[in-house]
Amino acid sequence: QVQLVESGGGLVQPGGSLRLSCAASGSGFSINRMAWYRQAPGKQRNVVAAITSNGSTNYAGSVKGRFTISRDNAKNTVYLQMNSLKPEDTAVYYCNVILSYGLGNVSNYWGQGTQVTVSS
Repeated sequence: QVQLVESGGGLVQPGGSLRLSCAASGSGFSINRMAWYRQAPGKQRNVVAAITSNGSTNYAGSVKGRFTISRDNAKNTVYLQMNSLKPEDTAVYYCNVILSYGLGNVSNYWGQGTQVTVSS
């Protein structure tokens, strides 16, 4: 029932910046974790950054220091600020949310993906 809507992808030059957004629709749930994953053609989907309900963040080593994940709890929205972008950051970026309805009913949802292309 929950829908994740992503936006903010596009084409950017190396060294540039983009900000991705992902909004979770619906109500009656609590978000345990929000994260961004990415997948390049022919490659596995891997986590880029994650933020938990208490605000704790984690980053893949390849993006640490360049990307920042944040959230707006009132809007059920997670952001990924991407700075100093490199060509190897090119991928489809997917929002992922782990949430709970009531106690113990945990569900996992994925966004539709947004293309990020870093190229000259």
